[in-house]
Amino acid sequence: MSQTIKADIAVIGAGSGGLSVAAGAAQLGLKVVLFEKGEMGGDCLNYGCVPSKALIAAASAAHEARHSGHLGISAKAVSIDFAKVMAHVHATIATIAPVDSQERFEGLGCQVVREAARFVDARTVASDSVRVEARKFVIATGSRAMIPPIPGLDATPHLTNETIFELKSLPERLIVLGGGPIGVELGQAFRRLGSEVVIIEAEAILGREDPEAAKVVVEQLEADGVELMAGHKAIRVEAGPTVVLQSGDREVRVSGSHLLVALGRTPSIDDLNLEAAGIARDRNGILTDKSLLSSNRRVFAVGDAAGRGQFTHLAGTHASLVVRRALFALPVNADAVQVPRVTYCDPEVGAIGLGEAEARKRHGADIRVQTFDFAENDRAQAEGDTRGFGKLITTARGKVLGVTLVGRHAGDHIQLWSLALTAGLKLSQLTGMIAPYPTRGEISKRLASAFYTPALFSDRTRKVVSILKHFA
Repeated sequence: MSQTIKADIAVIGAGSGGLSVAAGAAQLGLKVVLFEKGEMGGDCLNYGCVPSKALIAAASAAHEARHSGHLGISAKAVSIDFAKVMAHVHATIATIAPVDSQERFEGLGCQVVREAARFVDARTVASDSVRVEARKFVIATGSRAMIPPIPGLDATPHLTNETIFELKSLPERLIVLGGGPIGVELGQAFRRLGSEVVIIEAEAILGREDPEAAKVVVEQLEADGVELMAGHKAIRVEAGPTVVLQSGDREVRVSGSHLLVALGRTPSIDDLNLEAAGIARDRNGILTDKSLLSSNRRVFAVGDAAGRGQFTHLAGTHASLVVRRALFALPVNADAVQVPRVTYCDPEVGAIGLGEAEARKRHGADIRVQTFDFAENDRAQAEGDTRGFGKLITTARGKVLGVTLVGRHAGDHIQLWSLALTAGLKLSQLTGMIAPYPTRGEISKRLASAFYTPALFSDRTRKVVSILKHFA
């Protein structure tokens, strides 16, 4: 017989969003039941952000060792111990895991149920051993790798982000299906660790990003020796593995030792029996309003399951909004959240807000575009790495619409612009800050200052100065 539990909040999914809601509610004295059928910490800790960045760190160390001649540093042949690389990856996960562990959350007062949960009706969820009747529910089940219906793919062994970190030996030739962030990050990392790599993309590599920024990354991938096949659509997969591609009116065959599928992600909500609870969904996830409430007004959705973007930091933000709305009855607006994104390739691409094309589409001629190259940044020159640039997009009156940065540590430097858009800062406030010299972060002040340059040094200003000099 299933045990029946009455709770204030039932959370389904122990990833970033679910854990944040559960921790906040439990520490405020509410009775919380937390369901997780897989690993505590969810995809980010176990299969995504954490292991991939640990792998990238190892690959970057190998790359730097090989390519520091311009700094006067010559290393002998680089030796890659793939077993130790993967040991570093798993040690990183293990070090962080206690923060997300069952023991920690039980210590906070949560009842943790390590089973799959599903809705029984509009007010009840159940797993194999318990039924929970709660005042509020939070769906935080994340997403999983999307496996498209390419003929032959299901019958051919392939990797996803959930399995690639279990490899025991370095792939000799890795075929990557998908030229988005995951495919580019992992493809570049494995190439720098010694694999031959080919990335196949039906459209453009990093097609979501500013084309000029993507071009900088493409040039580096090519310099690394990654084979890029943009504009090629996979039409079937054969044993080998071999991927058969369509390019125009001809077929191209690509063979390798391993196949990685990185064609996007799909929300993990199919097994929740949403219909029983009257919860509407579409292909992107649970349909929610700006308060993150579903069509069942007892049920919230956060993170990837909410279909508003697939970022760990967005899931954490959603969690804070749900805590404010569900626990304190405060108004929140998930539609107004400004979400930065970073692709952790080399060079990194960080962006927030509108890209140039979308800004022109929405605002027409009423935009200004400022760019500043890292070649003009003294720290970049000192490091011998001047790849990339910053691009600032504003209205004609200076309202910030979007920013793209491409270059070393771009993900760190996009944070200032995340603050600017979130807080509605004016460009004059950014130009007024003192940026430490020499840092790559100076690029943000230079971008903001560039907006004022035409007016500051205009003929009109020169005339004013010529008059004022007699009174100064």
